[in-house]
Amino acid sequence: MVTVPTRQGLEAVDILRRGAGDAVGPVLHDDGCDTLGFVVPAGTAAAWDVPGSTCTETDGRGLTLNPDPPVEGSDWLLPPDEADLATDPAILRAALGEAARLIEAADNCR
Repeated sequence: MVTVPTRQGLEAVDILRRGAGDAVGPVLHDDGCDTLGFVVPAGTAAAWDVPGSTCTETDGRGLTLNPDPPVEGSDWLLPPDEADLATDPAILRAALGEAARLIEAADNCR
């Protein structure tokens, strides 16, 4: 699970949904609306190095995706679906980078 600040995560979701195909898998948000969590394939944490985000290692446990959120105090922004098992880490990395640049540009225009 890759966790990012909500603003950057929402921008990334928009970027991914505008892309070709089913680029975004299930996404969780916390009840405080502070963070979004993208479900990514097992093993992603070992090579995850995107500043401002964290990737949780599941130690082989993985997540069971069903309609109930796997973390108490969270809910699905994009619920799991059979076609959307996980977000590709390389595509997510690019979308988070683009989202960060968009946010920086917007903030500098004020």
